[in-house]
Amino acid sequence: MKKSDFNYDLPEELIAQTPVEPRNHSRLMKIDRASGEIIHARFYNLCEYLKKGDLLVLNDSRVLPARLYGEKKGTGSFIEFLLLKQRGDKLWEIICRPGKKAREGAEFTFGDGKLSAVVVEVKEDGNRLVKFKCDGNFYSVLDEIGQMPLPPYITKKLEDKERYQTVYSKEIGSSAAPTAGLHFTREMLEEIKAMGVDIAYVTLHVGLGTFRPVKEDDILKHKMHSEYFSVTQDAADRINKAKQEGRRIIAVGTTSVRVLESAVSDGKLQVLSGFTDIFIYPPYKFQMVDALITNFHLPESTLIMLVSAFIGKENTLRMYEYAVKQKYRFFSFGDATLLI
Repeated sequence: MKKSDFNYDLPEELIAQTPVEPRNHSRLMKIDRASGEIIHARFYNLCEYLKKGDLLVLNDSRVLPARLYGEKKGTGSFIEFLLLKQRGDKLWEIICRPGKKAREGAEFTFGDGKLSAVVVEVKEDGNRLVKFKCDGNFYSVLDEIGQMPLPPYITKKLEDKERYQTVYSKEIGSSAAPTAGLHFTREMLEEIKAMGVDIAYVTLHVGLGTFRPVKEDDILKHKMHSEYFSVTQDAADRINKAKQEGRRIIAVGTTSVRVLESAVSDGKLQVLSGFTDIFIYPPYKFQMVDALITNFHLPESTLIMLVSAFIGKENTLRMYEYAVKQKYRFFSFGDATLLI
């Protein structure tokens, strides 16, 4: 199977640069997996397609304001850090630019001295290990001076950091938002619960690898990035009970899908935490997921391959072609789909 099998033509002007306000006023395209029927709606119409007993699975990961702008001690020259993974107490693996300024032992300051860092190691892949120092709580300082690590296709500055967080985000650790959840408002979640729809929360910390292109023509040769996930006892109990009773499991976002399909064993979701590099592409037999809410994804990406595994490649490409014609908004701040 070739990555070109998952390509489509997308005019640049359809890449959403800013979020819709209010959150749930984005468009929603519903597609029936069996018939291929397409219905156009708004996200606030979602309740019309849910029923009592359904269970929504939400990823409660919270995005780190992981982009830091600062200067090199002694020279005052510009440096940019992007935090990737925590490796210890205030010890982080990062990427930076310009890299030539970040040799081992180099020191930097951020936020008028509120945060400082020293390069501990330069790794073979060019990433750096840096040790940070600050007064008080590191995450509080990061929240104050850090910027959101928006995807490379978003060129406009985001004025409100919370707009790149889901309203239910809790577990801090993502490098990018689980964007399917950005459409929900707190009021809408209360409305969904009031109609008898259950909600379970899982965690997957989205890595920057989600934006990396598939480089191999043969997708079977693609090495998937690894991301941390966690399933609590409460989530496992809720989801397993729903599955046992024949109720629909509706995953909100491809990240929730990856958690569910990584933690299932013998038809039951396990209480589990660790790292997953699961790569879902056609054909794939889903064990836990009955329906999916997700955004429109990049051409030839692992995310559109997952969608193709769920509703079929023909349905996927037809849906995307139709979305372009109808001028839907694409990617992180774009519109949503309900695949059911």
